[in-house]
Amino acid sequence: MDAFYASVEQRDHPEWRGKPLVVGSSHPRGVIAAASYEARKFGIHSAMPSKRALQLCPHLIFVPLRFDVYKSESREIHNIFSEYTDLIEPLSLDEAFLDVTENKPGILLAQDIAKEIKTKIKSQLNLTASAGVSYNKFLAKIASDMQKPDGLTVIHPKRALRVIENLPIEDFWGVGQVTARRMHELGIHTGKDLQEKSEGFLIKNFGKIGSLFAEFAQGNDHREVETDRKRLSVGCEQTFGEDIMEKEQIIARFDELANELEKRIEKAHFQGHTFTLKIKRGDFKLVTRSQTAETCFTSAKEFIELGTKLLETVNLENHGVRLIGFSVSNPTADIISNTMLDPQLLIPFEEF
Repeated sequence: MDAFYASVEQRDHPEWRGKPLVVGSSHPRGVIAAASYEARKFGIHSAMPSKRALQLCPHLIFVPLRFDVYKSESREIHNIFSEYTDLIEPLSLDEAFLDVTENKPGILLAQDIAKEIKTKIKSQLNLTASAGVSYNKFLAKIASDMQKPDGLTVIHPKRALRVIENLPIEDFWGVGQVTARRMHELGIHTGKDLQEKSEGFLIKNFGKIGSLFAEFAQGNDHREVETDRKRLSVGCEQTFGEDIMEKEQIIARFDELANELEKRIEKAHFQGHTFTLKIKRGDFKLVTRSQTAETCFTSAKEFIELGTKLLETVNLENHGVRLIGFSVSNPTADIISNTMLDPQLLIPFEEF
């Protein structure tokens, strides 16, 4: 979907159409959840501090989050998807993979299915969607981002390698800020640069995910559309009205956070082997520290002890802390070494 939350708000409030709008709090310590395309022209984007967004666009319209409405619209969108296939893998409220190799209407071309879905979303919900069509998930995702908003892009197998050659390395799945910096240090800036590196070289420098990078560089992605995606993490976080300057004050906040995480884990029936402490400093630098074990982390007492231990490894550099978060991830018994992985890759903070 195109700027989903913001588009829903502009649809429901005609007076906001064509104007720079963001979903989120206007509080100086607030963060933008979504930005309309009009707001993006000012350089505003999701996860940007509200204070900075207002500096870029003083007449910016702020709208509070309405998750119940967005969830309802998402269900309607998925109902449209299900008219064509049951092989649907949700990625978020506004994004999903569909396998239409064998589809319910028996339409020959996936491109025609994408057109129909886009038309139905527009006519039934008055929202626009962008679609990407290709022979695997990696390329379909790349294609879906190429002509936003209201786009439809097809990447044919014959032109896949050419498309990949020109991709910035940041557009590859699994490449976050940390990995991108490492890639740049190794002289990898584009898909073409990645294609020139051997699988062994990539595994040596990035661990197991290096083999995926090698596959993607050649246009290969063997991941299937998973209709029953496993939860990868459970987490919670707290943002403070004023920066906390002392570590003792941070630790004092762990009790409430740990108890909340224990409740969420119990409710989700989740078991994970990796505990992560998330810290956002007053200068907005994000720091994460993780510990992985053979046993699962489940209790508030464990979270407080681990959080305190991991906090000792964090250098605040005389900055205060504006946010702390706890999460448990890595549900598989096959413990993965996260030495070279981006925190955001290993730990998608689904509840944050």
